Amino acid sequence: MSILSGKNILLGITAGIAAYKTASLVRLFIKKGANVQVVMTPAAKDFITPLTLSTLSKNPVLSSFFDEEDDNAMWNNHVELGLWADLFLVAPATANTMSKMANGTSDNLLLATYLSAKCPVYFAPAMDLDMYKHPTTTTSFDKLQSFGNVMIPATSGELASGLVGEGRMAEPEDIVHFIEQHILDQLPLKGQKVLLTAGPTYEAIDPVRFIGNHSSGKMGFEIAKAAANLGAEVVLVSGPTHEILDHSLVQLVKVTSAQDMYEAVHQYFQATDIAILSAAVADYRPKKVSDTKIKKKESTFTIELEKTTDILKSLGEQKSKQFLVGFALETNNELENAKGKLKSKNLDLIVLNSLQDKGAGFGGSTNKVTFITVAHEIIEHELKSKSEVAEDLMQQILKQKNA
Repeated sequence: MSILSGKNILLGITAGIAAYKTASLVRLFIKKGANVQVVMTPAAKDFITPLTLSTLSKNPVLSSFFDEEDDNAMWNNHVELGLWADLFLVAPATANTMSKMANGTSDNLLLATYLSAKCPVYFAPAMDLDMYKHPTTTTSFDKLQSFGNVMIPATSGELASGLVGEGRMAEPEDIVHFIEQHILDQLPLKGQKVLLTAGPTYEAIDPVRFIGNHSSGKMGFEIAKAAANLGAEVVLVSGPTHEILDHSLVQLVKVTSAQDMYEAVHQYFQATDIAILSAAVADYRPKKVSDTKIKKKESTFTIELEKTTDILKSLGEQKSKQFLVGFALETNNELENAKGKLKSKNLDLIVLNSLQDKGAGFGGSTNKVTFITVAHEIIEHELKSKSEVAEDLMQQILKQKNA
C-alpha cells in the first residue's frame, strides 16, 4: 500500500504536448489506491481525449462549469472540487496557466478550482527551452512557490520543438515518487521505527493440536496501518491470522508461538522508537509437546501447563528511549488491573478494553477503549471502528511524546 492509498487526487491538465503522459499518470495513481478526478482546460482536450482519462480514472472528466448542450445540467462546483481534494496536481503546467495561477486569473474551471483549493498543490512545468528560462516564467515559479505550492522540476531532454534542454515534464513515475516522498517528509513519524505485535499465539500440544485464543489480529493490523500512514517504518510481528496488510512501510514478521514472538520482538526492540504490544499472547503453554498425534483413549485427558515468558514485562525492564504501549483485556476490576500492569511493566501508556463492553474485544470490527497514561490520566473513548481506535491511539502517543 502506498501513502497515496485512499487519497483524493485532483489532476489538472493544461494544453501542452506533455498532456499525453497524463494517461500513464492517472493509471499510476489508481494503482496506488488513490481516487482521481481529472479537470482539464478546454484547450487541453486538443492533446488528449477526455474519454481516455475518464476510462482510466473511472470518473467523468470536467472541463467547463456546465454542459452547454444540456439546459438541465448541474454546474461543476469548483469550490466542492477544491474541498474534496487531498492534493491538487497541475501537470503539465504550461507557462500560460502558471502565469494565471500566479496572478489570480480565473477564466476556466481548472483555475477557479485552484483558487478554491485548501489542499497541498503541486505543479509540474512543461514547455520549450526558451519559454522555461524566460524571466516571466521564472517569476511564475517563484510566486507559486511563495504561495506554498510545490514545484516538481522539469528535466532535460528532447523537446517537442526538436531542441534538447530543460523544460521536459518529469516522467509520470518520477512525479508519483516525488509526491509520495514529499508527503512522507511532512509526516510526524517520518524516520521513526515502530514495533507492533498482533494476533494470537498458538501453543502446540502435538503436531496437529494447539492451545490458542480468539484474537483475529485486526486491531494490531489497523494500528500498523495508522502508524505507517504517519510515516513510521513499522515492523509488525503477528501470530497466526487471516488479516492482510500490504503497505510499503510495513514489514510483516510471521510467528506462531509465544516463544517465537518473544524472540522476534527482542530482535527489533533496541532499534525501536515506539513499541505497541497488542497481541493476545498465551500466558501458558504445554510443558511437554508430543512428537506424534495423541490418540483418543481415555475419557479424560490432562495437560500440564507452564508459564510463558512475559514479553511486555521483559521489554519494560530493558527499555531506554522506547515509548512502550501495552494492551489490557479485562473482565472485572478493569481500571485497577490495567493501572497495575501500567506500573509493574514500566509502560508509558496502556490501552484498556473490557469484554463487558458490547462491541469490544476479539473478532469484531469495533472496539471501545480507555487510555491510561503514565501520568495517571484516564481517557475514555466511545465505541468506534478499530481503524478509528488505531488513529486515536497514534494521536495519543504523539501527544505524549511531544509533551
